[in-house]
Amino acid sequence: MAAVEHLSVWPVAQQLAREQRRGRYLPESSAHPGKMLPALAREAISRYTRPGELVFDPMCGIGSTLVEAAHLGRQAIGLELEPRWAKLAAANIRHAEDQGARGSAIALQGDARRLGRDLLNQYRDRCTLILTSPPYGPSTHGHVRKHPERVVKLNDRYSRNPNNLAHLPARSGPRTRRPAFDEVLGEILAGCARMLRPRQGRLVLTIRPYREQGALVDLPGQLITLAEQHGLRLCSREVALLCGLRGSELALRASFFQLYHQRAGTIERMLLIGHEDVLIFRRAAR
Repeated sequence: MAAVEHLSVWPVAQQLAREQRRGRYLPESSAHPGKMLPALAREAISRYTRPGELVFDPMCGIGSTLVEAAHLGRQAIGLELEPRWAKLAAANIRHAEDQGARGSAIALQGDARRLGRDLLNQYRDRCTLILTSPPYGPSTHGHVRKHPERVVKLNDRYSRNPNNLAHLPARSGPRTRRPAFDEVLGEILAGCARMLRPRQGRLVLTIRPYREQGALVDLPGQLITLAEQHGLRLCSREVALLCGLRGSELALRASFFQLYHQRAGTIERMLLIGHEDVLIFRRAAR
């Protein structure tokens, strides 16, 4: 039998996100504003690991990477800065175990900047896959609740913690007295490089371009440059399709606010983003 060739476009949105999580995750998981699609996590884990190997997520949120790894018979460790989400990730892992997950996973609360030094140093050079999706802004589209006279946005923030990566300034300076986003993310990426298995290990980052005052920001391109400055080498740049496939047609999965701005014409020539970049790295040669 001929081997199946992997696609460079990952069709991970054939089901709506809420359907992918229904019953598999606790209901309160819907409150997290930046959840990874379970199908995307499964695809990455299936491609780059075998049963029993170690999967790690340094910004694990509600634990999507950990839950899917456990269901696929892998070992998994997650780290989350925010206590609320770390606790929920642990609860989702217990839920997966109750459903008969063949692997094992653990979620810890901690700061990923210390990876491979004094934090999780026992797992240095042991991770076959590191899979994560870093936050890149203080808020997301979240959820909406429609009222006759207004629309209310909710569940659009990771936390109010000023040290969260999502809240850090784009640039540091005397006025902010806080490290810049790139500085902290660079520390995390350097820690990920220390945790990867030499040669076989892969870091998979999912990230999408975004709009700032109507202009499209190539965040994936910026992230590639940053990763290569911190001990990683790009292997491949692929696409996770956030639209469903219906024959030859694409079924859009846009948010309420994306559709609102496009239909209202508030952003000139606005095109809806229907994909997420999947960046695959390995540890650079010393």
